[in-house]
Amino acid sequence: MGFDFSPDEIFAMAAQIEKNGAAFYRKAAKSVSCDKTRELLEELAAMEEGHEEAFSQMRAELPGKSRVSTTFDPEGETAMYLKSLADRRVFSSDKEPSLGQDGTCSDADLKEVLEFALSREQESIAFYSGMREMVGTEADKCKVDEIIREEMGHARMISNQLALLRV
Repeated sequence: MGFDFSPDEIFAMAAQIEKNGAAFYRKAAKSVSCDKTRELLEELAAMEEGHEEAFSQMRAELPGKSRVSTTFDPEGETAMYLKSLADRRVFSSDKEPSLGQDGTCSDADLKEVLEFALSREQESIAFYSGMREMVGTEADKCKVDEIIREEMGHARMISNQLALLRV
């Protein structure tokens, strides 16, 4: 079965990816003993939650024709496929680094978490760039571009933090 995603479905998936990201950062924050690391992870979680809210709002503002899937899907397979993609593609729990296992916190621990987070943000940028081609109108493509810009902002913030660790 081929899939032709509507902007509504893409924004639903984007919100799920952001939700997964926030859950990762919250879990990571609870797993480390270092206040500096915990604060950064909580800040990243809050940013992901803000993005989830923004993407949900974008979804709510879509016109009716952008909410309709063009794929015949009486079994609801598209929604299941999208959830699976969102849950397994970006911020997948089976790829997460182990955190705070020895009760200590070091720059190496923070570096591992940030490198993981940066790679997930980069994956989401690539993922949304691919999804952008699946929407029909230029207005809808602009909405997906907003998602990409948000993710690029995350990647820049994480890269800047990693650069501070290397100094």
